[in-house]
Amino acid sequence: MENGSTRRFTQPFLRTIIVLGVVAYLLSLGFLPFSRLDSRFLILALLTLGIGSRFSIKIPRVSAHISVSDSFIFLTLLLFGGEAAVIVAALDGLFTSLRFSRKPTTLLFNAAVVAFSTFATAELLWWSVGDVVALTSERYTPLYILALSVMAFGQYVFNSGIVAVCGAIKDGRPVWQTWSRNYLWTSVTYFAGAFAAGALAKLVGFVGFYAFVGTLPILGIVYFTYLTYLKHVETSAAQAEQAERHVEELSHHIAEQDRLRREQEEMREQFTQLEKMSALGELASGVAHDFNNTLAGVLGRAQLMMRTSDPEKIKKGLQIIIKTAEDGARTVKRIQDFARQRRSQDFEPVATDQLLLDVKDMTSPRWKDSAEARDAYVRVVLRIKSNSFVMGDESELREVLVNMVFNAVDAMPHGGTLTLASRDEGDHVLVSVSDTGCGMSQEVRSRIFDPFFTTKGKAGMGLGLAVSYGIVRRHEGAVEVQSEVNEGTTFTIRLPIAHGVRQPEAVEDVSAAADAPAASAGKRTRVLVVDDEDHVRDLLADILESEGCEVVTCASGNEAAAIIGAGGFDAVFTDIGMPGMSGWELARIVREHDADIPVAVITGWGESVGSDQQQAARVDWVVSKPFSMKRIVEIVREIEQRDKSARDAQLAAA
Repeated sequence: MENGSTRRFTQPFLRTIIVLGVVAYLLSLGFLPFSRLDSRFLILALLTLGIGSRFSIKIPRVSAHISVSDSFIFLTLLLFGGEAAVIVAALDGLFTSLRFSRKPTTLLFNAAVVAFSTFATAELLWWSVGDVVALTSERYTPLYILALSVMAFGQYVFNSGIVAVCGAIKDGRPVWQTWSRNYLWTSVTYFAGAFAAGALAKLVGFVGFYAFVGTLPILGIVYFTYLTYLKHVETSAAQAEQAERHVEELSHHIAEQDRLRREQEEMREQFTQLEKMSALGELASGVAHDFNNTLAGVLGRAQLMMRTSDPEKIKKGLQIIIKTAEDGARTVKRIQDFARQRRSQDFEPVATDQLLLDVKDMTSPRWKDSAEARDAYVRVVLRIKSNSFVMGDESELREVLVNMVFNAVDAMPHGGTLTLASRDEGDHVLVSVSDTGCGMSQEVRSRIFDPFFTTKGKAGMGLGLAVSYGIVRRHEGAVEVQSEVNEGTTFTIRLPIAHGVRQPEAVEDVSAAADAPAASAGKRTRVLVVDDEDHVRDLLADILESEGCEVVTCASGNEAAAIIGAGGFDAVFTDIGMPGMSGWELARIVREHDADIPVAVITGWGESVGSDQQQAARVDWVVSKPFSMKRIVEIVREIEQRDKSARDAQLAAA
């Protein structure tokens, strides 16, 4: 419970204890055995009020005291009974409290606590050992020792228990915690006072009451025992409080560190997000710039062609438009490579030594002819110490190394040394490209793989190394860069070694099939073309019809699915991203009607389409947009060849 919800019980608890104390006092006063009271009782009461209340010791950390009066109260209980002890205890509680407070509630509460505790202790004694006054007049017996123990235990439990409950309610803490922390150790004082009172009671019985005056030093010893014990307790309490403060400070420090760490993590995440947004902004800006240039070239050239009828100018303009469109397509491919959207990994074994040799030969025009043309000499050094194979796409890895070689040559405008090296390190092969050029600063080195970041000005797009990074990561590799200004640069590519493989045998190049003449005999090839873009659909139809095909077009997958069941088609060309039904869904419907009909998927997502998707839909070809007429013609030739082979097989079977 919170402190605010417990403090409202404090005043009701105080009033309850006061009422119980008053009831105990009145009951004791009503049943007080006046026949037992004499001058000895008066002397003992005066000593209790005059001496006992003055010799008190404050309990550490709480508003409570221990006094020697407990011994006098115990002595009164043993000599004159519980009722007399309650009267003396109530008066002593009141007189003792006057030394520390003037609040009526506090005075009444303290008097009520000792009155009720003494009353309850007397009742406990009566029910456990009987008349304790009669027991005191006898010799020492085990029952007397038990009575002293019960008396000490009862007074300790009732007194400290009531005060602990009050403190717990006031502070909003558990009762056990408050009692064990502040009052558990006071049990020693109660037991010492009880047994001291027991010894004095026996002495009075044997020698006489007035010999009691001579035993006051015993009470002094008890008091100083209290005092010494309390000093040790105070020292322990101080050490405990100091330890608690240290624990609280440490907890606060840990909590503060956790808070700072969380704030740092949040700031780091925000900074990372800002970096991502900044990179995305640069990417978008670069893409917009490049495509604006591409579109400007296409649009302007087309407008010029519309204003002329000169066949030569029209042909030249068309060639420029084709080249511009191809440049735009290459930009898209580089962006897709950087984004690592291609999910297929149809890798083959690639020999790293041959890869370096090929790169050296392919880049010789740049580091030899171009360098010598500007009166610079670049010396190329090969340090091939590995003949390991890696699983990968040879053309992509070659593109990465070629790009790094070109960058190295550009970094050595006055010539230098270009080193191509490879070596094995554990389960990886390390391929490096080093130069002795101008090097890079730390700021430049930290951004070289960012898209559209370049130090070449308008001469570079800033996609080369970004694409290279994406390719290496797709090959489950890593790229490391070491560079110092005016000290050169080294790019190191780390790729996993493909153990137990051999280089595959070369296959025959069949790319020339597209130039073969169209089939002149037999029926026309009937093709279904499906695309939601009108200009793409019409372009495909025109290309196919120019090759002698009969073309049926549909603007959606649902429209195509409605007519595919009628049959009669020799092939299907379909887009992937269409409203209502995707190309993959249409391909599955086509396969349900005819398992052998050739299906070609034409998509703007290009190489992001994985081979697993192609195999799952049983698609024969995946063609990336923008496509070339040559690629469509190649597919038509292959469809016609499949159809011819099927007819020949049927004739042979007949």
